[in-house]
Amino acid sequence: MQKIIVTGGLGFIGSNLIELLLRDGYFVINIDKAGYASNYYNVKDFKKNNNYIFKKCDINNQNKIYLLFKKYNPVAIFNLAAETHVDRSIDGPKAFINSNIIGTFKLLESFRKYSQYNKKIKLIHISTDEVYGDILKGRTSENYPYKPSSPYAATKAASDHLVSSYVRTYGLKAIITNCSNNFGPRQHPEKLIPKLIHNIISNKTLPIYGKGLNSREWIYVKDHCEALIKIFKRGKLSNIYNIGSNTNLNNLMIVKKLLSSTKNKIKTGKKVKIKFVKDRPGHDLRYAINSNKIKKEIRWKPKININKGLEKTLDWYLDNQKYYSSLKKKDITRRLGNKKW
Repeated sequence: MQKIIVTGGLGFIGSNLIELLLRDGYFVINIDKAGYASNYYNVKDFKKNNNYIFKKCDINNQNKIYLLFKKYNPVAIFNLAAETHVDRSIDGPKAFINSNIIGTFKLLESFRKYSQYNKKIKLIHISTDEVYGDILKGRTSENYPYKPSSPYAATKAASDHLVSSYVRTYGLKAIITNCSNNFGPRQHPEKLIPKLIHNIISNKTLPIYGKGLNSREWIYVKDHCEALIKIFKRGKLSNIYNIGSNTNLNNLMIVKKLLSSTKNKIKTGKKVKIKFVKDRPGHDLRYAINSNKIKKEIRWKPKININKGLEKTLDWYLDNQKYYSSLKKKDITRRLGNKKW
């Protein structure tokens, strides 16, 4: 049985990826430092699976990571260990530098050392469309120059460049992916959609930055994870792949779709209404990527459209309200720095 390491597997995308890898018959080693955005609730359904094991470890612990590589001899590493919330990066960039840049460097060093013994091992480095910056018109292909706006995006761009440099300099077998805005089950409520669902359930106002016109390309998390597995199997080494849905909606549209979806599921309280709040500093207006490369080379395309994805997401949170109780209250209420909504 082939073994795969997923770093950041207690998080949103990582736990969804593990679910699909287990479905496909892989033995999965989940490595996570168990930070604030990690949640053991996300992997509760895997605990009894004999093909799953969890190891608490920070990717900054270079020696321990190397020893885990050596112990389990994986065919691939999916690197999802990262600080990801833009608001927190504005409040405190240091944690993002430590995790996304220094952590990636130390992971690469462990990977470089281990690849001397296992020359077939692959690294799939998962990144974001935010590295391209504001895209007011058209869509960005993989050769579009990086122009990150937030400290978060800048640290992810730096991590991408580190991976590329190790590929060229040391000949490491790696692939970089840049994905658009994910949504779906198990996402931390600092992010827009689970935050809105929590507030709808709790009869609270729905905070929207600025005028709600910031546009994102939304992709259902399972579609993203299916793409990652196909890239592992069929992707060309040393390449970059954009992963997107080609579906852009601004935040105001998302709120309206969610409210429409909840009508037949729960009774909404009187306080559930849109509240426009002060915009995030340096907030990019629009992200949009061109995913033709992955569709052509790997024959992947998303299966879940935005309406179906929102329905499935809402149903998961309604069926798993214990997820919110598993989090610290300050992490649920926090939005835009230290302000609470």
